[in-house]
Amino acid sequence: MARSAEDLKKEWLASLAHERRASPHTLRAYGDDAQRFLVFLRDHLGGTVNERSLAKLLPADIRAFITVRRSEGLGAKGVQRALAAVRSFFRYLARENILENAAARSVRTPRIKRGLPRPLSEADASRAIAQAGEHDVEWLAARDAALLTLLYGAGLRISEALSLRRGDVPLPQSLTILGKGSKERVVPLLAAVRGSLDAYDKLIPFTGAKDSPLFLSRRGKAMSAREAQLLMEKLRGALGLTDRATPHALRHSFATHLLSNGGDLRSVQELLGHASLSTTQTYTEIDTRKLRAVYEKAHPRG
Repeated sequence: MARSAEDLKKEWLASLAHERRASPHTLRAYGDDAQRFLVFLRDHLGGTVNERSLAKLLPADIRAFITVRRSEGLGAKGVQRALAAVRSFFRYLARENILENAAARSVRTPRIKRGLPRPLSEADASRAIAQAGEHDVEWLAARDAALLTLLYGAGLRISEALSLRRGDVPLPQSLTILGKGSKERVVPLLAAVRGSLDAYDKLIPFTGAKDSPLFLSRRGKAMSAREAQLLMEKLRGALGLTDRATPHALRHSFATHLLSNGGDLRSVQELLGHASLSTTQTYTEIDTRKLRAVYEKAHPRG
C-alpha cells in the first residue's frame, strides 16, 4: 500500500531534525511550506496525495504551486524558501529509495538581490552593551551585557551564543562553534568577552549541570532568541537606535568593524563561518559606499 504524503512529510522533518540538525526555525518554515504544498496538491490533483502521486509530478505541477503562492502575496524570498523545502523533501525521498522525481529541481529559483548587512557604528555597539548592563537585577544586567559582548566580540549568531553550556565557562582563548550546516569553526575570544561571561556565570542564581544552558531567562529556563530580540528592542528605545539594531546586527558590526580596521577578507570569512567568500565580500561594499560618500562630500568637484 502506498504511503501517504503526510506520513512521508513527518519522516522527512524528523530526519531534518535528528540527522541534519536543522534549527527549530528551519523546521517550522520547511514544515509550513511542505504542508501548503501538500494541501495544494490535494486540490490540484483532485484526490489523496501519496508516494505514487508524488512520483508522477511534473515541473508544471511545481510551477502551478508557486503561481498560487505568488497570487497569495508570497515574495521572491518566500518562493525561494518554498522551493528549497520542496526540493529538500524530494531529496529525502530519493535518498531513502522511496521515489525518484527531479521535477522540483527543474523549476528555476527566482533571483534575489542580496541586501547589504546593516551594522551598528562602533559607538552605538558600545553604547548598547553598556546600556544592557544597567538592568535593575544584577544577574540579568550581567547576562545581557555578556550576551551582547559575545555577539559583538566574537561575531556569533544568536543561536550559536544561546547554545553555550554552563560547563563551557570559564571560556578558553578560542571556542569551537558548530554553525550552519553543522560546519565547525574556531573563534578566538578577546579577554573582554571571556571576562564578561565569567562575571555573568558567577552571578547566576540557579544551579545547573554542566550541560545545561548558560544563558537563562528570569525564571531559570533556557533564554530564547525572542528574549534577545526584545532586549535589543528595549535598547533601541532607550538609546534612540534605528530598527537595524538587532542581535544579528552585532554580528554584522563585528565583521564590518574588523574589515574597517584592517582585517583581511579571508580571516573574516573564517571567523564568521561563511561557506562562500562572496557572502563576506558584501561587508566590503559597505565600507566602499561609506568612502564614496565621504569622497563626494569632501571633494571640490563632488
